Amino acid sequence: MKATRILAIDHGTKRIGVALSDELGWTAQPLQTYVRRTLAADLAHIKQLVQEHDVAEVLVGLPLRLNGEIGPAAQSVQNFVTQLEAVLSVPVVTWDERMTTRSAEDLLIAAAVSRKKRKGVIDRIAAAILLQSYLESRAAQTRSTREHVCLEDADVHGIPLEGEDEESTRSLDSDSAVPHGYSGIPGSALGPGSGR
Repeated sequence: MKATRILAIDHGTKRIGVALSDELGWTAQPLQTYVRRTLAADLAHIKQLVQEHDVAEVLVGLPLRLNGEIGPAAQSVQNFVTQLEAVLSVPVVTWDERMTTRSAEDLLIAAAVSRKKRKGVIDRIAAAILLQSYLESRAAQTRSTREHVCLEDADVHGIPLEGEDEESTRSLDSDSAVPHGYSGIPGSALGPGSGR
């Protein structure tokens, strides 16, 4: 079976929050909060998760400053990513994680989770928020690329495409401005939060 899932990591000095996507890359689910030990043990644990869950890509949150600059925390994560890349056989990418921990905190407060319980789950919730943001961005990019290619291929000016005659030229639907026969995936099939 081909690996398809994405594993997301919310890197902290004491704990690492972990989340996992579904096979289709639509949704993110919190997986675990891992208490850090040594660098070697941390890397070995993540490697084991990658193998156990058929992971095709590892996403690591990059804690940029609010102005977008790289501070000490982001530099620490970049160093960790370098170490991670050395032990994994799958791509490791970083993603802006500004405000994910705050979003996770707000979510748990709204759900009336006690302060004591929040401490145990906030890291994996932050990882899930990070991963969902990444998945939605990828889905939007895929949609945009597909629509661009579709419109470029269409006869939008009434001029036959190269190699075609007038009768075989495709036309646009006047209501939707989408070429007849367009077989793109509807937005609803791309998962939550991906409407057009």
